[in-house]
Formats: sequence, C-alpha cells, structure tokens
Amino acid sequence: MARFSNKVAIVTGSSFGIGRSTAVLLAKEGAKVTVTGRSSERLRDTVDEILKNGGKTEDINIVVGDLTESECQNELVRSTLERFGRIDILINNAGAAFADPSGAIGVTVDIKLFDDMLKINLRSVVELIQKCRPHLISSKGDIVNVSSICAGPQPFVYYTFYGIAKAGLDQLTRCLAIELIEHGVRVNSVSPGLISTGFLGAVGMPSEAVKKTEEYYGSHRDCIPAGRPGTPEEIATLIAFLADKNSSAFIIGQSIVIDGGTSLALAMPSHDLSKVL
Repeated sequence: MARFSNKVAIVTGSSFGIGRSTAVLLAKEGAKVTVTGRSSERLRDTVDEILKNGGKTEDINIVVGDLTESECQNELVRSTLERFGRIDILINNAGAAFADPSGAIGVTVDIKLFDDMLKINLRSVVELIQKCRPHLISSKGDIVNVSSICAGPQPFVYYTFYGIAKAGLDQLTRCLAIELIEHGVRVNSVSPGLISTGFLGAVGMPSEAVKKTEEYYGSHRDCIPAGRPGTPEEIATLIAFLADKNSSAFIIGQSIVIDGGTSLALAMPSHDLSKVL
C-alpha cells in the first residue's frame, strides 16, 4: 500500500516550486490532494505533473484564489470536504517576499509591504489552521508549515520583514504543536535555504538576476557548503517525511533546516547582493 493511501492533503501555494513538488509527491504516494494558487494556468501544469506521475483525476481538487482572502480559505476547506470527506494533512506552503520598488532594504522598506508579508506568510496560515482544526483533530492529522532560514537566528537584511513573518510562523509551529498533540495532531515545519524555484522571480528579480544570484551563492561554499541551491523535490521529500506518522511519529514542534549547510557557514548575510547583481 502506498504511504499516503486514503489520506487527504491540502497543499497551499501548489502552482509551482515547493508546493507543486509536494502535491505531486503526495499524490504519487496515494494521497488525494487539493491544490491551490492564484494562477489557473499554473495549477493546470501542477495537475498535469500529478497525472504524469500516476495520480488520478478524481483524486485532485483545484481551488483558484488568493489565500489571504477568507473566501478562498473557506472554499479550500468546503470543497475538500465535499470532494473527499475529510482532511488528514495540511501543508502551509504559500508565502512570498516583496521587494520595495525604490530599492529600499531592511526597515526602510515601505510599511505596506510589511503588512502584505505578514498577511500571506503568517496571518493566512493562522486563519486556515483555525478553519481546518476540527477536521484535523477528527482525523488525528498532520500540519507541516514551510518556513525559511531567513527566520534566524542569523540576519538576512534584504529580507527583514519576510524573516520577521517566518519567525512568527516558527513560533506558531511550536505553540500549535503543544496545543494539538493532545488531540493526536502533529505540527512541524521545514526551513529551506536557497532553493531553485520561482520564488526570487516572484520577489521581482528578472530571470537573468535569479540565475546570477543562484550561481554566485552556489559557487561560494561559505554561502552554501553543498555547492549548489536546493531543489523543490528535496524539500518535498522532507515535507512528506514529516507528514507521515510511520516515519516521524515522535517529531513534534520542530523546524527542520534544509539549506545545504548555509546556516552553518553563516556567511551568506555578509555578502552584498547588490554588488553581485
């Protein structure tokens, strides 16, 4: 029997990158999945990948919408229950960082962007968990949050507000883990380093700048000792491990770093990215 047979998973931010790879992997291993994002075209690509890897059309639920909106969250929960009857796994992957058009960094970034980053990276997660909570308790399910090494303890000045939001997500993971474990629900998170996804492009970097950034950091082993950025599939493998009670039953409330050694070397924040670009 496949690892996630008879399990139902919601994977937010599954239109590309880590979310897509996670949805594909869970479906490949037997899960029924709800995929969601703002782009119907990208979600169709996710569905195509799931089908190519052995998933079934009847085991896929699609919700197009903005996760920061309550209506989208409500539809995620409602349609998943209507289609599959339960929720076993919640993967809170949707997140974003926004660059200030003026080029400002740190706390000089427009305060509106601070609000926007808190809304997508933290508040939307809290709201969705509130709505999924009774269903996860009923199934004795699992929550995996996708955080970032930008949450600390080392500083990433270019992503100050994003890091603050992700640090809040780490604390949410710990508090929820204690709150929900008595109901049989485990909560953990993963903290990726630099991963080759569409994330930097979504921040506002042109494709050439993304390529240059990944090549630069990958070639400096004081930034990434592994010598390369990670892949979405590598993060998805860790997420699936944490979502599987047979593999990780005694891991509770942890944020597991997966960054190729970046947080051990501690040098990446000292490199001036503006000079690189």
